[in-house]
Amino acid sequence: MENTITLKKQTVENKKYMSTAIPEDPILQLKKVSISYTAGKNAVNNVNADIRKKCITAIMGPSGCGKSTLLRAINRMHELYPDIRISGEILMNNRNILKMNPMEVRRMAGMVFQRPNPFPTMSIYENVLAGYKLNGISLPKKEKDELVETCLTNVGLWNEVKDSLLKKGTFLSGGQQQRLCIARALALKPEVLLMDEPTSALDPIATNRIEELLLQLKNEFTILIVTHNMSQAARISDYSMFMYLGELIEYDKTQNMFTNPKDKRTEEYLNGQFG
Repeated sequence: MENTITLKKQTVENKKYMSTAIPEDPILQLKKVSISYTAGKNAVNNVNADIRKKCITAIMGPSGCGKSTLLRAINRMHELYPDIRISGEILMNNRNILKMNPMEVRRMAGMVFQRPNPFPTMSIYENVLAGYKLNGISLPKKEKDELVETCLTNVGLWNEVKDSLLKKGTFLSGGQQQRLCIARALALKPEVLLMDEPTSALDPIATNRIEELLLQLKNEFTILIVTHNMSQAARISDYSMFMYLGELIEYDKTQNMFTNPKDKRTEEYLNGQFG
């Protein structure tokens, strides 16, 4: 475990727990969501959760527990693979995204991956606007210029790259590349920003920059982040979800979960007894 997290000692029953305090004003609702890669075996099993607007919600759990699988379902990425099956409902602003056009869903739910992935043949400028090109959306030059400057400013990158906009995105450092990828996701003005371990490939300084950025972005965007770093979840998230063997074991305000976990498995995971 990367850092020791001190938890309040307590006696808990070994049973599945879900907080009864459902977040107010949910933007995203998961209702009986199950996902399978092979018939008869669920990688995610019957997950129910309401995600609050303009908050950071962390999804934690050991490797293979289904956290990234669940996150990618919100972006409809699983439909790129023919054998994956999803049941239940995923509602965004009360619309079932599983019944919507996938391209529309991906505009509403921006995705940032584990490793920075700027398009290597595109310039920094083109990378920010890539979502518009991929969706066949044309913008006037002035509007494109303003959008690029706004998005790069929002991720704290504008002053660093404003004189290098025509250079390839791969010209940047790893931390800068990840901020460029966040700018690219924000350019389409998504309802939700999905992040799959976005700092795991970065050094501590770049990680700190990204965490500070997310704390600023939550004022405008809802952020759902998969992280294996419990200290990171404790630092930046408002709510936390703990998954184990494909099930959502516990979901609560982060402060409550880290100081007073209700399920023994959550307590053991946070104490580093498995992971």
